[in-house]
Amino acid sequence: MIPDKLDNPAWHSLNETHVSYAIGNDEIKFYRPSICRFGGINSKQADLVSFLNNHVSLKSFFVIGEKPQGTPGLIIEMELVCLQMISAGQMKIDCPENIVYLNDGHKKQLADLVNLVQPGYFEEDTSLMGDYFGIFKNDQLVAVTGERMKMFGFTEISAVVTHPGFTGQGFAKQLIAYTANKNFERNNIPYLHVAETNAVAIRLYEKLGFATRRKISFWKMRRTME
Repeated sequence: MIPDKLDNPAWHSLNETHVSYAIGNDEIKFYRPSICRFGGINSKQADLVSFLNNHVSLKSFFVIGEKPQGTPGLIIEMELVCLQMISAGQMKIDCPENIVYLNDGHKKQLADLVNLVQPGYFEEDTSLMGDYFGIFKNDQLVAVTGERMKMFGFTEISAVVTHPGFTGQGFAKQLIAYTANKNFERNNIPYLHVAETNAVAIRLYEKLGFATRRKISFWKMRRTME
């Protein structure tokens, strides 16, 4: 049975595997801004504005799960509705490409590629959240997949990115399978989030054995006053 803690993944990641990256208290926790602009709320009475004033300086950020309470000083800029998908088990996929573990020496190439394809989600130190793997062509990083929100027994697969000039070659499928299988070897269940409108990606994940657990929203919020 998949635990309800996946309904609030940022909160539980920040209280478990990623506790060293957390800023917060018993009601609200955020990642350090250089890591990720995600926050988790564990109380409907939580005062998000006071928390931001006292703990972390962010103009815009994401809260995942339940819709945050309306608060003077904050506006919701966007609701990104995603499917939260869970992998059923090890993936038997051929991986003919040479898949490389990305270390600190690849940090800039990794950030540049992810921000080229998925701007707005990858910060200076996001790569510290987990392992990242890539495929190179002529010394150019052309495809990556990595790990983001992690809690005991569960790892989010994220940053599934292929350079626009190298799509259609099966790189994403190989990297997803490779990353997922690494987690199964560690007794972690892979899960992921994909925009409900991204039919192409959803079909790929389903072919790889992911099944939808639920819909979940990423609420992009912005401060309107200091």
